[in-house]
Amino acid sequence: MNKKTVRDIQVAGKRVLVRADFNVPLDEAGQITDDRRIQAVLPTLQYLRQQGARVILCSHLGRPKGRVVEGLCLTPVAKRLSELLCTEVVKTDDCIGCDVERVVAVMKPGDVVLLENLRFHAEERANNRDFAKQLAALADIYVNDAFGTAHRAHASTEGVTHFLPAVAGFLMECEITFLGQALSEPTRPFVAILGGAKVSDKIGVIENLLPKVDQLIVGGGMANTFFKAQGHEVGASLLEDDKVDLAKDLLKRAADKLSLPVDVVVADAFAADAKHKTVPVDKVPADWRILDIGPKSVKQFIKILKRAKTVVWNGPMGVFEFPAFAVGTVAIAQALAETEATTIIGGGDSAAAVEQAGLSDQMTHISTGGGASLEFLEGKGLPGVDALQDK
Repeated sequence: MNKKTVRDIQVAGKRVLVRADFNVPLDEAGQITDDRRIQAVLPTLQYLRQQGARVILCSHLGRPKGRVVEGLCLTPVAKRLSELLCTEVVKTDDCIGCDVERVVAVMKPGDVVLLENLRFHAEERANNRDFAKQLAALADIYVNDAFGTAHRAHASTEGVTHFLPAVAGFLMECEITFLGQALSEPTRPFVAILGGAKVSDKIGVIENLLPKVDQLIVGGGMANTFFKAQGHEVGASLLEDDKVDLAKDLLKRAADKLSLPVDVVVADAFAADAKHKTVPVDKVPADWRILDIGPKSVKQFIKILKRAKTVVWNGPMGVFEFPAFAVGTVAIAQALAETEATTIIGGGDSAAAVEQAGLSDQMTHISTGGGASLEFLEGKGLPGVDALQDK
């Protein structure tokens, strides 16, 4: 990675503004149900505190759309951070303004302050220059450790870098390193697995990965468009008719690299308890819908994965939220857990599926940013990364 990190600058005694991704799920009582995003930033926070920095954390939570929403305050995050860091994390009532400035002014080395939800201000998403300047005025140095928001040019991800020296945190460094090496210098054979609902969501990824991979496995709802391109009927399955010609073109260009399911699990309704059965891809009944890959497909895909040395996975193989249709996704996750290959899970639903299967600790790297990792795999620049100082 050619970007500076917290290791490359002096932080002792400095006020360090850290952009984290604390967009964690909350239950109806306002309790955090999954703290992985908080845990992920701990190495950076612990390092900064050990070096004697004054740590000022900022993040968004949910979609308050520029207004204060009580249920989206960061109080639960401050509480959990206090527990994990074994120190009091002071939460401010806003993220800019005189009251915030007073709290920051009395900070001592090693102290941690968490600013209130950035998106309570519409100026955050608008990347308003004055808002960014007010955030930056709180600190001497800026550290971005929020890969999950790096694909957005917001005030706290891009705007502040015009006013402060800007470097990456350890999580950001890890994300860029693993994804970057997979795309530029993979140990071969290099296999990509793409799933999820729509081909349109992954067009850029497919186009960028095809020249780089040795095999591209396609599953999930997006495979239906390829089935249609092959002349198969897909019943009542999710289908993007306007992308069939694109699928035909991809099949022509990369027939030797593309691996599609050969059998599928179909159901008579989109429901967890729907009647279902396994059929070949060319025998999908009318009015039934494809909700998972079948056992022959699993066997075919695992055979490919056993030979792989690098695997990138983005998107589930079926409707994994329903246990009856999670079999294919879990089988792929299990195969990756058992391989000796470098395994990179591209965040979002893929990360959730691996977590659900209890296999997270057996993957080489699980990205914390679904949208960001997807754009990275497309070969796009990420504003939050591009804005950081080069080494």
